[in-house]
Amino acid sequence: MSLRAGFAVTVFAVACAPGLAQYPGKVTKAADKPMPELRSVAVLEWTGDPGKPSASRLLPVVVYDGEQLNDGTIYLNRPEPLALAGGTEYELQTAGKASGLFDVFGAGEFQGTWQGFGVWKPLSKADAAKAASAFNTSSLLNPVDAAEDDKPTLKRKHPAGTDSDDSGKSAGSSGGDAKNSGSGIGSDQPTMKRKTDDSTTGSTTTTSTGTDAADPDRPTLKRKAGDSSAGTSSSGNSGSGTTTASSSGAGSGSADPDRPTIRRKHESVEAGEMETSTAAPDPDRPRLKRGKPTDAAGAEPPRLVGLPPTMQQAVAVSDAKNRAEHPWKYNWANPDDEQKMKEALEAMARTALGMDAPAKPAKPVRKTATAAKAGTAKKTSMLSAEPADLTPLEDEHFRVFELAYGATATLVLTASSPKPPSVPLADDGKAAPDETPVIKRGKPTQTTATKKEAPAKPAPKPAPQKFVTLVAQPDLYGGVLVLYKSVTDSAHLDETPRMRLVDAVDAMGDNRGELLFELRGAGQRQFALFRVLRGTAEQLFATVAMPG
Repeated sequence: MSLRAGFAVTVFAVACAPGLAQYPGKVTKAADKPMPELRSVAVLEWTGDPGKPSASRLLPVVVYDGEQLNDGTIYLNRPEPLALAGGTEYELQTAGKASGLFDVFGAGEFQGTWQGFGVWKPLSKADAAKAASAFNTSSLLNPVDAAEDDKPTLKRKHPAGTDSDDSGKSAGSSGGDAKNSGSGIGSDQPTMKRKTDDSTTGSTTTTSTGTDAADPDRPTLKRKAGDSSAGTSSSGNSGSGTTTASSSGAGSGSADPDRPTIRRKHESVEAGEMETSTAAPDPDRPRLKRGKPTDAAGAEPPRLVGLPPTMQQAVAVSDAKNRAEHPWKYNWANPDDEQKMKEALEAMARTALGMDAPAKPAKPVRKTATAAKAGTAKKTSMLSAEPADLTPLEDEHFRVFELAYGATATLVLTASSPKPPSVPLADDGKAAPDETPVIKRGKPTQTTATKKEAPAKPAPKPAPQKFVTLVAQPDLYGGVLVLYKSVTDSAHLDETPRMRLVDAVDAMGDNRGELLFELRGAGQRQFALFRVLRGTAEQLFATVAMPG
């Protein structure tokens, strides 16, 4: 190999090395990737009666794109989030069962939080019956994408006497006549028939092999009455003569009254000028207008402002895919077990809130002389302590869910201690002095003029209100196993917010429910998803902080 040839090979190898090193493999175009099937979860807050709220708003929580959970408050803002796009319909759920629909007509940003506004609509009769008959199931029994009951199906017509074997025999049978070749055709299927005229044209003779009478429904071509017979006849064809009318005799006859004609524009209309119709517009003609429909605008409730004490919450789910109903309510085999579990959780909640009252002291046992001589006196001098009166819990909510098919019960209890009594304050912010008159005996030690005013005592600070949230499951011995516990008070809500249960929801469409909580602090709040799995309860997702 010459030096020049070796140099050329070296240069070629060096030039190809970067290209080989940068080869990324198979490049997947963005258009080849399937569009993700989004599933949005939101929370509807309202005041008033369900179905007819006096004020309402929709808060987006999470959007699942098939791979990960995205914050619904900031997902694809344009400028409003995608979860609050106009025309989006949400299904309101209570423990997984559909209870209504909410159509979003608009969205707005208030104090840094996007909120959706729309109309609460009832379910149709078919959807209401479907929700009432739904039971706790999973993809093991029903497919994830359930088929519509009213979906039309296409069925091929199969007339009597037709079959693939019969048609094969007919096609391969000898004879070649129309009757044999069409033996497998149904009576209602159209057939082709030959012309019945046995005329000899030219050198070719055509003989009819069909029926003797012509088909009365067969369309025929008619020649214009005024056409001239003089023309150029084609010769040498199969016998069918074609005649071309001359231009001089095209209009000699009378015109066909049913023949459509094309008319030119009127000469009086100037170029560039358009004719306008003077007819009145059709009152029933639909017209497109911007904004929301007027009938829906009247039904839309006003916007909800703040956090009123009477505010209610419900889970709202919007999914492009049709999924089977999956309720999350747990059905107890023995109804007494539910009350037993609830009492056990209430005892744990009182202990966490410091509401366990001291037991009453037991009464001593008096020994009598007769009992002492007889030797029947008991050694224990104290009876068992009497149980104290239980203080009721404030704002108590107890729910039981079955978060997966065949899973055990998941118990959720939220409660708080009683609110501390409010102390009346004076104008200066201090505790108002007690003006109850006190009567004392003897002479007054000081006169009114020489009496000095006693310094006002500072107002005592009330004890902070405490809040507790417990997530538990029954254990193997009939007791309660706490999986998650959150305890806080009104003085530390910024550090540890209060957990308020909204409901159970399937955020990812995998037939497994998550617990949706509202984390409410002193001046802000969040929404968080908790997953209960293998004896643990862990936070799965949390939104950004919103003003509260």
